[in-house]
Amino acid sequence: MPEATTINETEIARLWREYKDSRSPKARRLLIERFAHLVSITAGRLLGPLPSGIERDDLISSGIVGLIKAVDQFDPERGIKFETYAITLIRGAILEMLRGDDWVPRLVRDQQKQLKNAYVKLEVQLGRPATEEEIVEELGITLDKLDKMLLNIGRANLLSLDDMRMGSEQQRVSDLVPTDAPGPLDSVAMRERKRALAASIDKLPDRERLVVALYYHEGLTFKEIGAVLNVSESRAYQLHAQAVLRLRGYLENEAELFP
Repeated sequence: MPEATTINETEIARLWREYKDSRSPKARRLLIERFAHLVSITAGRLLGPLPSGIERDDLISSGIVGLIKAVDQFDPERGIKFETYAITLIRGAILEMLRGDDWVPRLVRDQQKQLKNAYVKLEVQLGRPATEEEIVEELGITLDKLDKMLLNIGRANLLSLDDMRMGSEQQRVSDLVPTDAPGPLDSVAMRERKRALAASIDKLPDRERLVVALYYHEGLTFKEIGAVLNVSESRAYQLHAQAVLRLRGYLENEAELFP
């Protein structure tokens, strides 16, 4: 993967004009090279430990396809930052590749559903997020078994807010970001969706909420999050998996916001 080419903002704007006006192959190549680093960043943040059978180069190759698509389709006149637009397409290309491989064992899918249901059930009963000890008691398993389940689910299922699918059309949270200026109704719907997501995050236990903030807002890796929390990278990954399982459960109750 080539390193990002050093070009100032004025030169980038010129390249965009040149490419969109004349479809210059040279301008296209320079833009791809300039933003190539977005592929490595996105691939690195989508996964902690790589699932069995998946190589980092596979992620990079799919991400490059997404980057090229972003360069070809981007409209500088919309007033959207290219980085934001490109990361969405890069992430989508990588996730589609992984889903298409269908390497996730049925057992892991069943464990994900079992855990999510347990989190929802106990929270309704207790009026607060269930602890790990309460989850293992509900499921009749050990803490070690829960740890292994969370690692398997996290590795196999890319538990990410951006990959959550909700509603009758299975929308992703990333799909909720508008590409054009929204109309009044769209603005209200977007505001309510953001409210639902924010309210759901607020319900999380403190450490899980912090993991979500560090990962999605600050852009830290799981290794860096582990250092902040003074836990291992795997433990940070488990906390993230738990947080997203809870959020899946919370947002199912807001299905009317995601038609």
